[in-house]
Amino acid sequence: MSTSLFSPYTLKGLQLKNRVVMAPMCQYSVTEKDGKPNDWHYVHYLSRAIGGTGLIIMEMTDVDPDGRISDLDLGLWSDDHIPSFARIIDGVHSHGAKIGIQIAHAGRKAEDALEPVAPSAVKYPEDRYKVPRALTTEEVKEMIQLFADAVRRAVQAGVDMIELHGAHGYLIHQFHSPLTNKREDEYGKDLSKFGVDIIQAVKKEMPEDMPLFFRISAVEYVDGGYDIDHTIDLCKAYQAAGVDLFHVSSGGEGPAGERKPGNYPGYQVPFARSIREALDVPVAAVGILDDPALTQAVIANEDADLAAIGRGMLRDPYWAAHAAIALKEKETTYVPKQYELGYS
Repeated sequence: MSTSLFSPYTLKGLQLKNRVVMAPMCQYSVTEKDGKPNDWHYVHYLSRAIGGTGLIIMEMTDVDPDGRISDLDLGLWSDDHIPSFARIIDGVHSHGAKIGIQIAHAGRKAEDALEPVAPSAVKYPEDRYKVPRALTTEEVKEMIQLFADAVRRAVQAGVDMIELHGAHGYLIHQFHSPLTNKREDEYGKDLSKFGVDIIQAVKKEMPEDMPLFFRISAVEYVDGGYDIDHTIDLCKAYQAAGVDLFHVSSGGEGPAGERKPGNYPGYQVPFARSIREALDVPVAAVGILDDPALTQAVIANEDADLAAIGRGMLRDPYWAAHAAIALKEKETTYVPKQYELGYS
């Protein structure tokens, strides 16, 4: 019997009831600009847990106030943030789902920072962005510690896994891209070093049986951007440093040039499969996987181990339950008993 979208999955100490993942998606809904999740986030995440999702990855959560895309984003730069996250995590657990947090820094894409920072003073090529200041070598090391501190807080809040955001043109991506890293120190000579050092630092703050995910852009779409071969080399270094699963996306480093993203259902799945095969490592595929039949095929064909649903789950908090019905899953009832009348 082939693996199904609704078969259980175990990675280290993480035991999932199905392979459906809620991809991290920014809500831009912090009301006091203090980085703390509020009632919107509570309802947003718990509704997806009630809707049958196996793993929820909370949106990009930043390690520094000036590391946010906007002042309306989540952060974990203070112990004062822990209770607000713990409330959501406890609630999600009470409905049978697992939950983690995507830890990040926006780097040169921090729109509300007075002075964004980056590996090099290379501006994002759109008018609304500022020219960033290049971090000193000592500041880079301090930034690594900020990631470790944020992960420690996430663990204290009760998460089941951690994801590092190394994709979509944010700070870790900026360090491992030749387009944005023009440094002459150790963090420029080895483009994977910043990511490796963060991985090693955060692993020290995580229980041994807690898996570390890493989101990566498999290709860049700007002219002169890197391709899958560069990504595979990066992933080898990151895997050796301690990454347990790669969450494979693409782009985000700038407006597309001659090469354009596919933007059709499943267009990023071949990237995930390439990394899975090259490294013999678990991967999560993402990218317009809204059709349950397509998503089932991605898992059954062993293109990926997990399927991350983004916009489809914004439209439908019960995406997992509705997918189970569409795929005629018999083993498990995904509709909450309180709502069974609506499906009879």
